[in-house]
Amino acid sequence: MTLQELRTQIDAIDDQVLTLLNQRARLAVDVGHLKAVHGRPPFVPAREIQLLADLERQNKGPLSPACVRAIFREIISACRNMEHPVSVAYLGPAATWSHLAARQQFGESAEYDPVRTISDVFAAVETSRQDFGVVPIENSTAGTVGDTLDSFVRTSLTVVAEIYYQIHFALLSRETDLSHIQRVYSLPIATDQCRRWLTDNLSHAKIVDVSGDGSSTARAAQVAAAEPHSAAIASRMAGEMYHLNTLFDRIEDSAYNQTRFLVMGHHGNDPSGRDKTSLMFAVPHVPGSLNAALDCLEQHSINLTMINSRPTKQMPWEYVFFIDVQGHAQEQALSAALAEMKTRCAFLRILGSYPEAMPV
Repeated sequence: MTLQELRTQIDAIDDQVLTLLNQRARLAVDVGHLKAVHGRPPFVPAREIQLLADLERQNKGPLSPACVRAIFREIISACRNMEHPVSVAYLGPAATWSHLAARQQFGESAEYDPVRTISDVFAAVETSRQDFGVVPIENSTAGTVGDTLDSFVRTSLTVVAEIYYQIHFALLSRETDLSHIQRVYSLPIATDQCRRWLTDNLSHAKIVDVSGDGSSTARAAQVAAAEPHSAAIASRMAGEMYHLNTLFDRIEDSAYNQTRFLVMGHHGNDPSGRDKTSLMFAVPHVPGSLNAALDCLEQHSINLTMINSRPTKQMPWEYVFFIDVQGHAQEQALSAALAEMKTRCAFLRILGSYPEAMPV
């Protein structure tokens, strides 16, 4: 066929795709009405995960699984917005990792609200100014995020989903020559992940922590954009947004560098068959109390996937423990384990059960 004949066929297919997309959108509106009548939330992560998995499984190519996922993520996002406009708070400014992770989860059709701190993300959702909030919980290299764990102590929000996002740091600057860079702005959690590269390539530069000035790598890019002889460690998108040169990309020390994010909201999830549950608890200050609480999980064959502790900030040397386990709190085995565990704890709170995401 000639080029024009091929283009004519593509145009005809595009017309069919557009017709089908609008049919899907009309059905989404009907779904939204039914959800409103029955008090169901607009975002059902288990349904979306299953839909994308089914589409990848049915895909015969030549589109790659990643392309199929990206295309349908935006279709789902647009149709979800037809059901009910979704708004999402994240640690700003624009182009932070939280922003990128939120877009991966909710797509371009959601409304995004950048806020200054992680506690502000929680507050935006608690006051219903935004429907959902996205916060980092742990990095595969740097560990857990203390500000997020501390915020969970003070909130009644529910964890409704988790997101894994691949982190690639770039060195961004108005300069084009490394020898001209005198200061590098970023967060300790980012510079720690790039320590070897910084030592080998920028040992002459001063590392400046921006934690007290917006607490994000994108904020570091904003600062570097306003100062000569400076650079930032942030995402490539931050460089594009704040008009900085990407001098070097993928400067992180570990090739396997992911951050796990949590999505908070007001509504829980029904069991999906492959879930994770996050818990917060404290134990009496007596020997063996932590072991006694965790033994309840082993007795019911519950797999523990994360454990961390934070000071209570009320009494010296007293701690709140955070754990993730596989399973849904409504399932028989985990429900029984939690009932026993509660009798051995000073307090125990289920932060949420949600579909288990796969690391990227």
